[in-house]
Order: sequence, then structure tokens, then C-alpha cells
Amino acid sequence: MRITKNEHAYLTVEHTDETLVIDPGAFCAELGALADVTAIVITHEHPDHWTPEHLLTLRQQFPDAPIFTTAATAAAAPVETTVVHAGDDRQIGAFSLRFFGGTHNEIHASIPRVDNVGVLVNETLYYPGDSYAVPSGVEVPVLAAPNGAPWLKIGEAMDFVLAVRPREAFGTHDKPLSEVGLGMHRQRLAWATEQHGGIFHDLDVGDALTVASP
Repeated sequence: MRITKNEHAYLTVEHTDETLVIDPGAFCAELGALADVTAIVITHEHPDHWTPEHLLTLRQQFPDAPIFTTAATAAAAPVETTVVHAGDDRQIGAFSLRFFGGTHNEIHASIPRVDNVGVLVNETLYYPGDSYAVPSGVEVPVLAAPNGAPWLKIGEAMDFVLAVRPREAFGTHDKPLSEVGLGMHRQRLAWATEQHGGIFHDLDVGDALTVASP
């Protein structure tokens, strides 16, 4: 299974000649070259995780690929989507999807919190969206760990990685960070990953990680 880190929160996962798209938002100007997209996951309604233009493009190119997302995103989307909640499971082509969480991490008490679903792909890659929801009772081989956001405090991000205890991890959701800030946050997440014997990968935009998948 090949996991590619694209801009900000946008990930693509390739497995047995099929592709899963996760959170192609406003901070990625282009979707890039995609082929054989089987499914799309949008973790929540914020525009840095999806845009109407990107969803229209994906629907045009891959009309049979379902889009899994929250109710609020589904209501705003210009294309048909499938609403999922924490606790749901889906099997689509080469991908098993298990959804966790349920609520976006707090930005500030004055800002309403929205629904959010994290996703575990093929029992291998866990991406929490904008939350620190730990998938209870589940071993996480690979964690895509949020690295920079208005709601993110690096100490809490470190605690999240410590709680998940992944064998491998890399940072995502990092567009707001400067070059210096990105390096500092990666060092902190690497430390947290290493406390339980894991390996942290410094993936830049376009870099990929190949891992075993069931």
C-alpha cells in the first residue's frame, strides 16, 4: 500500500491498482494525476479539507466512486455523497474503511464545533481528520498525525501520538506552518513516535510511504 502526502491534509492511498482520495481541500490548487479512484473520504466540512471544485472534478473523472463524509459536508456538496458516522465500516474495492471520532477538536469556545470522522484504511493507515480521537482497541501501524492548525497545540499533538502508539507516523495538516515551525513540530512528533519504538517519517509534498497491508 502506497501512501502519498500531498499539500496540507490531502492524502492519496494506492493499493492493488486502486486509489483512495482523502481530504483534497482548498490549500491544494491541483488534485494531480489520479487514476482508478475507488472512493473519496472527506473528514469534515471545513474548506481546507474539500472544495466544491475538487469534488466536481472527481465526480466527473470517477463517476462511480462514492464520497464518504459528514452530514454537514453532504448538505453543502454539489455532488451526491454518502454520510458516515463514527462506528461505521465500509468495504469499497481494495479498501476497508473504519470510521472513528465524531467531533472536530476545539478551536475556541466562541466557535461551534463540527462533526468530524477519522478513518482507518485497510487496518493500516489512520488519519483522524481534525481531531485527537484515538481508535479504541485498535492497533495503528501507520498514523497520519496533524502537525499544524489554529486548533493544534503541539503538546496535545504529542499526547495524541503517544496515545495511539503507531509503528510508523508522518505529519500532515501542515500548510499553516513556516519552514522553521514545520521542522520544530516534526521533531516533537518524532520524539512522541519513538517513545514506543515507532519510526517517524519527514514526508514533504509528493513524498510517499510504502507499507504492508492485509
